[in-house]
Amino acid sequence: MKKLLPDPELEALIRHLNTAARDTEDGNDATAEEDDACHSSNLRWRLEAATGDAWEWLDDLLERARSGHASDLLLVVDAPPTVRVNGRLQPLGRKKLSAGAVALLCGALVPATHRARAEHDGHVDFSLRRDGAGRLRCNVHRQRGQWSAAVRLLARGAPKLDELGLPESLARFAELAHGLLLVTGPTGCGKSTTLAALVRRILETRSVHLVSIEDPVEYEHAHGDSVVEHVEVGRDVDSFAQALRSSLRQDPDVLMIGEMRDSASMSIAITAAETGHLVLSTLHTSDAPQTIHRILDSYPANQMDAVRAQLSVSLAGVVSQQLLPRADGSGRVPAVEILVATPAVRNLIRQGKIEQLRSQLTLERHAGMLELDRSLADLVRSGRVDAKEARFRSRQPDEFDQRL
Repeated sequence: MKKLLPDPELEALIRHLNTAARDTEDGNDATAEEDDACHSSNLRWRLEAATGDAWEWLDDLLERARSGHASDLLLVVDAPPTVRVNGRLQPLGRKKLSAGAVALLCGALVPATHRARAEHDGHVDFSLRRDGAGRLRCNVHRQRGQWSAAVRLLARGAPKLDELGLPESLARFAELAHGLLLVTGPTGCGKSTTLAALVRRILETRSVHLVSIEDPVEYEHAHGDSVVEHVEVGRDVDSFAQALRSSLRQDPDVLMIGEMRDSASMSIAITAAETGHLVLSTLHTSDAPQTIHRILDSYPANQMDAVRAQLSVSLAGVVSQQLLPRADGSGRVPAVEILVATPAVRNLIRQGKIEQLRSQLTLERHAGMLELDRSLADLVRSGRVDAKEARFRSRQPDEFDQRL
């Protein structure tokens, strides 16, 4: 990892932070007992006491993370500032952050518009831009009565599909006039980045009115020949469901939903896709059958037949992905599973034969289907991924060995 500052300077930076936090504590009139009894006051006086120095120190850490190609910066009490590079954690030095130092950094990080929410709820999500570090997606939260932060360093702009190493066949979803496309996978697998790349393809090739609903907004898209609106949950609206209901009255062509978090959001998104809109969203599921089950399980049993029929009509496809470390250690590469809503797939969903969807991935490759194990095998054969790592991620290891 490339170092922004010499190690002695980094250690000095942490010492300055810890010392500044102690100085701020000495100037606070609240007793330790009062502070423990009211965590919100802890953040409030940190926010009021946060100075330009705190932002300078935070910028130093962010610039170091960015220069080292890190995806995330973690600020946690009694641990050094830690970054995630290619999926693996790396501490920035050995010096640990005190509780006061982390609170001081969090106080500088949280915008004024989000402070009350952070103090009341004990956590807050937001995005912001810094000249040196670019766009950031931030989560500030309490754990064991102390403040912590997780900062995602976003790409400078929305990437292209081929820059991400994704199959070009994904581009067909950007050509659809309507339907529901779901990008799924675990946290940190690049779902939001894949959606951003698809949105970029849409905006480069079509003229549409796109409404993006996120919490918080991650990638900012320029209008170009289209009209783009970014709606941020928590700032512009109270919930995804509220934003979705409102968006349907705003004459959109494309809806990009950062995440479908509840049954209300799912129901509106499915209806929107069924009534002539292209809807792109994400779910924290591992494959297509689990994705369909997750949607269906959010409805009561007496509605199941109607929901299956509605979903069979509105679904365009499910893209499930994982990120694997490159064999040469230079980064990560996605392995992808693609389910396209062909007539056979729609019929299986309508009949509730969800577990048979996996067999369709093999039977209908001509329609653009792609199995995860096939994607993994291709990565191994091209030398991009180690065979042992790919086998560990495969659905059926024995069959995966036969593919190789």
